[in-house]
Amino acid sequence: MSEETSLDRSAAQALRAQELLDNELLTAAFRALEDSYTAAWRSTTIEDVPGREKLFLAINVVGKVRDHLAAVVANGKLAQAELKELAQVADRKKRFGIL
Repeated sequence: MSEETSLDRSAAQALRAQELLDNELLTAAFRALEDSYTAAWRSTTIEDVPGREKLFLAINVVGKVRDHLAAVVANGKLAQAELKELAQVADRKKRFGIL
């Protein structure tokens, strides 16, 4: 896979990830899951160590999914900048007859 193809793919994924992060339904789902898990975690008994640990992990997984989407967006922005730079370099080479 060429560098430009990989960068194009990253840029496209960033757009889709940003759409997901901006989606009200998904944002509400993340919030509802976190609230539900937190409420269940707080209502566990002192003896329910395994239950608390599972709920703690579930809360963190929701955050990790959100963080992953944010990382895809950030990587895509970098890919877009690299694609712009590659286009500028190609344009300069073309203008000066280096190609």
